[in-house]
Amino acid sequence: MRRFYLGLAVFLSLGCFTLASTFMEKKTIKQVMKAGFAGDSSLCKKVVTGEATDDEKKAFLDLLIDLVENDAPKGDELQWKTASGKALLAAAKVVSGREGATAELKEATNCKACHDVFKGK
Repeated sequence: MRRFYLGLAVFLSLGCFTLASTFMEKKTIKQVMKAGFAGDSSLCKKVVTGEATDDEKKAFLDLLIDLVENDAPKGDELQWKTASGKALLAAAKVVSGREGATAELKEATNCKACHDVFKGK
């Protein structure tokens, strides 16, 4: 009987882990770009202009975490981690309310600068 309960506990634990990882799967670069950077009313634009709510700022920060966790589509991997990490750090500063953080985020999220170096096909 003890083995049964132990087996059941292991089975349930693995099931919960699998379910949680399904919902917490990181987004691809394409998904991050679409959710956070696309359009005139994008999360990025709202955060940089100061129009974003606290929840929107946190959602944008979460997207940037996913961005950093992806590999560079092309170009140098270390340069990719540095550039995406700079944007992530700036977004974290915005969320925590640091002075001058929005200007830093605006500079770090220069689309053309990143796309010229890293964007794949």
